[in-house]
Amino acid sequence: MEELHPEAGAVTVRREVKAIGLVSGGLDSTLAVALLKRQGVLVKAVNFYTGFCITETQRRKGGRADGSVPRNEALRAAADLEVDVEYVDVSGREYLDMLVSPKHGYGANANPCVDCRVFMMRRAREIMEREGADFVFTGEVLGQRPKSQRRDTLRIIERDGGLEGRLLRPLSAKLLPPTIPERDGLVDRERLEAISGRSRQRQMELARELGLTDWPQPAGGCCYLTDENFSRKFFDILDSREAAGRERRLEREDILLLSTGRHFRLSPRAKLVVGRTEVENALLEHHVEGRARLEAMGLAGPVALVEGEATWEERQLAARIVARYGKGKELPEVVVEWREGDLVEQYPVAPEQDEALIESLRR
Repeated sequence: MEELHPEAGAVTVRREVKAIGLVSGGLDSTLAVALLKRQGVLVKAVNFYTGFCITETQRRKGGRADGSVPRNEALRAAADLEVDVEYVDVSGREYLDMLVSPKHGYGANANPCVDCRVFMMRRAREIMEREGADFVFTGEVLGQRPKSQRRDTLRIIERDGGLEGRLLRPLSAKLLPPTIPERDGLVDRERLEAISGRSRQRQMELARELGLTDWPQPAGGCCYLTDENFSRKFFDILDSREAAGRERRLEREDILLLSTGRHFRLSPRAKLVVGRTEVENALLEHHVEGRARLEAMGLAGPVALVEGEATWEERQLAARIVARYGKGKELPEVVVEWREGDLVEQYPVAPEQDEALIESLRR
């Protein structure tokens, strides 16, 4: 990029400015990329997969219940804006341990939003250093989310993420202290935005100004951890393991199972997961090892797994619940097969009809 030197009249070349952008594919992060590209910044997009993104989990499981397959919005946004994108899976041991014991606590459900953002910023800083980039930016908007986008928590995320002075929020930049790239003239602060709050009106106007036409409609987030029902299952599995004298710990396998099927707590020692669709049945088949597998014989219905040590009474209860959700739910008796390692047993049971009991067990 050429510019005229004000004193000598000589033409000098401004060095290339490079930034790492956290891109979900939603409107806010897409706008942040577009704003910086408009200033000539070379953007590399990064999309982090935590294991708890609803649409990406649906993609990995083969689609939604209606058969549709959601698109990866981050890849779509990067293609539309013509920027490189790096897809980073962070759903490993370090991330899972953070989820169990977040320094800054949970939000309304099982969402450790501040700690999650700090985790991502640390990874983004590593990518920034590796790529020789000047700063990191996000589509965060001041005041849009009650826990992670307050003025104080935005500051905590920047500090604990190791990005002090180098974390730019283009959509709210004029409402926040100037960052190093703004102070050094790498980014023109006057061409950034001063958006705050939950209204998307300015974002919609800005999208029209920048010629953006394709983005997902906001739907309250794309994270299972913010969902009340999912959170109940999340804490249930941790609490039950702790009650059984086991370590309060999550495994990667748990992430997928928590978003699959109907969950029933049979006792502190045993849990039942019942598939709801053919896709979920197939997924449960891949996680039989170390668990008991249940299925009604001779009738279409769900595949189910029992994790833990179930008593005889709990096995019978699990069989009745499995029978309830199959084609034999109106029959007086259904034979449910229980397979656990080399053990194979058949339980003739009446499908469970006690609605109050079902609801009391549901997680």
